[in-house]
Amino acid sequence: MIQIKQIKLNYEKELIGIESHPQISWSLLSDKRGCMQQQYWIQFSTIENFKEILYSTSWVVTDQASGIQFSDSEFELESGKRYFIRVKIITNDNEESDWSVPTSFVTGIVHPSEWSSDFISSETHGDRDSSKGTLLRGVLRIEKEVVEAYAFLTAQGLYKAYLNGEKIGDDELTPGWTSYNKRLLYQTYDITNTLKKGVNIFGAVIGAGWYKGKMGFLDERNNYGDQTSFLGQLLIRFRDGTSMTWGTSEDFLCHDGPIIFSEIYDGEIYDAQLERTEWLNNQSLEAYRHWRKVEKKAVRKESLVSQPTNRPCINERLAVKQKLLTPEKDVVLDFGQNLTGWVEFEVTAAVGSRVVLECFEVLDKDGNVYQDNLRTAKQKIVYICKGEGKEVFHPSFTFQGFRYVKITEYPGELIVDHFRALVVHSNLEFTGDFECSNQQLNQLQHNITWSLKGNFVDIPMDCPQRNERVGWTGDAQIFCRTANFIVNAYGFYNKWLQDVAADQLPEGGIPHVVPDILTGHPKVGNDWLLSQGTHSAAAWADVAVIAPWNLYINFGDKKILEQQFVSMKKWIDFMANNSVDYIWNYKLQFGDWVALDAEEGSYFGATPNELTCTAYFAYSTKLFVKVCKLLNKENLIEKYQDLYNNIVATYQQLFFTSAGSLKVKTQTAHIITLAFDLIKDEWKPQVAAELIKLLNEQEGHLVTGFVGTPYFCHVLSDHGYVDEAYELLLKEDFPSWLYQINQGATTIWEHWDGIREDGSMWSPDMNSFNHYAYGAVGEWMYRKILGIELDEHDPGYKRVKIEPLVNKHLDYARGSYESIYGEIATSWEFLKDNTIQLQVRIPVNTSAKVCLKNCDSILDSDDISFQKVENGYEGDVLAGNYSFTYQLS
Repeated sequence: MIQIKQIKLNYEKELIGIESHPQISWSLLSDKRGCMQQQYWIQFSTIENFKEILYSTSWVVTDQASGIQFSDSEFELESGKRYFIRVKIITNDNEESDWSVPTSFVTGIVHPSEWSSDFISSETHGDRDSSKGTLLRGVLRIEKEVVEAYAFLTAQGLYKAYLNGEKIGDDELTPGWTSYNKRLLYQTYDITNTLKKGVNIFGAVIGAGWYKGKMGFLDERNNYGDQTSFLGQLLIRFRDGTSMTWGTSEDFLCHDGPIIFSEIYDGEIYDAQLERTEWLNNQSLEAYRHWRKVEKKAVRKESLVSQPTNRPCINERLAVKQKLLTPEKDVVLDFGQNLTGWVEFEVTAAVGSRVVLECFEVLDKDGNVYQDNLRTAKQKIVYICKGEGKEVFHPSFTFQGFRYVKITEYPGELIVDHFRALVVHSNLEFTGDFECSNQQLNQLQHNITWSLKGNFVDIPMDCPQRNERVGWTGDAQIFCRTANFIVNAYGFYNKWLQDVAADQLPEGGIPHVVPDILTGHPKVGNDWLLSQGTHSAAAWADVAVIAPWNLYINFGDKKILEQQFVSMKKWIDFMANNSVDYIWNYKLQFGDWVALDAEEGSYFGATPNELTCTAYFAYSTKLFVKVCKLLNKENLIEKYQDLYNNIVATYQQLFFTSAGSLKVKTQTAHIITLAFDLIKDEWKPQVAAELIKLLNEQEGHLVTGFVGTPYFCHVLSDHGYVDEAYELLLKEDFPSWLYQINQGATTIWEHWDGIREDGSMWSPDMNSFNHYAYGAVGEWMYRKILGIELDEHDPGYKRVKIEPLVNKHLDYARGSYESIYGEIATSWEFLKDNTIQLQVRIPVNTSAKVCLKNCDSILDSDDISFQKVENGYEGDVLAGNYSFTYQLS
């Protein structure tokens, strides 16, 4: 029986606040092999039972079930409205499904001219250097029965909004961090069930956040402005068919609140004695006679853009694993996991008593509190009790990166059950699962996943603990494909890539960090590193091309390429205009950042910038040519193909000997040359062999940094060195991925030796213990160990390639990936001797090529026809579950 498993809109399960028609996709369930869709029918309604049809397609003959787009030519969207969608299909066996369970989406403000409310501020001009929290309050009277109501909210700063005493929404740290002066996000909420007839109290708490708090390692505040503000607009529809709009205005009142101080890096000070009792539901005007009028603030509403999904929220709650007393007599709580979020606690104490907590990542070699790597970030929470029984608290407008909490002050008996870690990250659908016989590799996948959680907090940060926490473009670039296995990262990256384009320099340069708080900053000239340049580093800036491409092949969505096309082209042109004879090396380059072959005391690896930069110049140009072909940019294809050919020719001339050997004798030089295919075919075996020689010189260890590491295992396995790829991954001594695990890591570290073998620490200047970049190896584990590969010629996993690199370093491996068409799963294990059982699941409406590498003979083909090919067998399969048994060579 055929079923519609799930409908997704813009590849998400839920959208609230979109401004244009969503793309529609669905996955199917069937117990029949080879089940394919042949037709679909989509209907829209504003009524959940579809008694009235807004728009209907009738039957459409196609197997397309992803990225289906409608427009205003079919029907126009109305602001603040819920729309329902349902789908049914007919299969290749002429079986017709039932209508799917309806899914819905809610529109935001469709037309910018509909914004009628004011940005208002509760801060005075004397608050320029303040990071306190302030309160806003307005009163709305409703006389008629409400049938539908939505709130559209944003702030310059961070906000929490309330209606009749209830918090609106379950997200945190809204409106997030964007290039505020160009793109300020607003959030949409359904408040139908919270509004009531009579008097309604609408309020908000506003904090400094990313907008005016101290941000960046330059430790500067007021990066976007020195006065927070808030905008709230409500759209209310009544039973009688009328509607009204109401929102923030100069009629609102404001007051300072109990948040004395709150900043991203340093934490929060909260004085519960200053709480305004019943400020969100008390209707008495007398109670507010000491409140002051708000100030109206002029803000460009043209910059307002909806955020319909992936907002940060509390995703998990962790209990304390153990209470410690350090040799220096500090009381420390260990949550057993490096994470990003807050500590929530309970306390019962006299008025004025204090709770003081300090969050940190690791203990030093003696078991004492280690905070040096936080640099200037305090990560401190101070709570002053009101003395009215049990009080429960967690911060609002900050977040911490931590595993441990030092209890600096706590009144009375400390009970560990009264403390919890609240895990805060962007709300993302987890799509990947990996397990194998090696528990350390399972822990590595765990660590990669938790580093993603810890750093995907509205933007892809580099780290969540020190005075940095910014969107380094290089980290986001190298981790993109790994991220897309672990979670559905389409919306998350899409949102951030729009800021990459927004912050792109007019001439095409891409900032090192996005949102860009460095370019043009007066203090940059005093920084030893950034004074050399704040934009356009190879591998970092190439995120402008590589990330959209990765989203395209992962989801089969050309829309992301169309959206980012101008940004891509500007970046390619910037490199072309600033290269010399096709060699690219512009101002500050990070090269193979923090590679172990760097000179003593240097962060820069030994591979020359001319090589790494030009390699990325070629790779991004190659991808851009593919994009031009996909988007039918016929007038550009020849130009950029010629550019690519010239870059590669120059690269080969400059960096190779006439005998086909690389002149630069570093691991990374060989890795990216092979990974980016910058080499003549006849030279590849020689260069791969030279890489093995370099690897053996390090006794099988890597010495690579940010540029070489992500591709190392891929290059080895793609050129026939599968054993060496496994051995590299499974190394346990320094330097290796598993060395960190043996040192107790629960997330990926910034440095291979963040904690050295003698227990000492890497330099505190730059030593994050939650840094996902080296976790990019996770992609190899999904693509090569599990064997789940996409086909870029039939993207979005419409056509799958199953090719696990079975190897005796593991007894078994199993896992899955939830693609837009459904779950792709593989499981392989050694039965005896060299006999392998491989089980495969291919989603309905897709097909796959199954490749049995190093297969000598097939013992059970499960009725599939396999053909002998070089180094194994291949067979084509349609949707369904399969089990194959074969003998390895």
